[in-house]
Amino acid sequence: MKHFWKNFRTLFAFLVFAFCVQSANAIVEVPLSDAVIKQYRGSTKDIRLIRAAETLKGTVADYSRRAILGDNLSGKPIKIEFKDLSVLNPAYANFDALGWKQRGRLNIFINIKHQSAPKEALAAVLAHEAIHQDELNSINEEVYCWTLEAAVWTQLTDDNPEVAQVSHVLVDRENTIKKMFVKGNYTNKYIRKSVISNAGYQGLPSRSPGFEDDGL
Repeated sequence: MKHFWKNFRTLFAFLVFAFCVQSANAIVEVPLSDAVIKQYRGSTKDIRLIRAAETLKGTVADYSRRAILGDNLSGKPIKIEFKDLSVLNPAYANFDALGWKQRGRLNIFINIKHQSAPKEALAAVLAHEAIHQDELNSINEEVYCWTLEAAVWTQLTDDNPEVAQVSHVLVDRENTIKKMFVKGNYTNKYIRKSVISNAGYQGLPSRSPGFEDDGL
């Protein structure tokens, strides 16, 4: 019995140590202030999406964050939410996200399957979708949006490399776009080729208002 208790104490001490190490390595999110949450009340109440939008602060896509808050062509906050995109159209079921304008209001719908994605991956998607602010689209506009998305993901994963190792379909998407961005020496060279060949963009004009320059 004496040896049992000695071994038990040793095992217990080991388990406590292991728990502490695991806790130390876990990502601890700092609670959002009431002021920040209030700032986004016109866009969303979803804390995951607020964290993602706030992650854009100070990045190359800070404009997208401000656009979500209302600095956009509509002059109103962009509504952002997770959504089953097949409800909008069965053809959209596997889309990662959509920019949508309805009755003068801009919306960003992120596929509901991405609810568990890291905030950095969601931030990259928001950076992209917040650029779409009217009913017009073009190859140039998509190239710009994809390149911005890649630049944001590159910046965020350079600061926090372990995020790129997270097992998630949205992280896979972002890593793929980043590879094209880096391969093109941090330009849109290979992203443009991918956009042009994307079946979802067939029939789009090459230019749209604000995106007349092929060099974007």
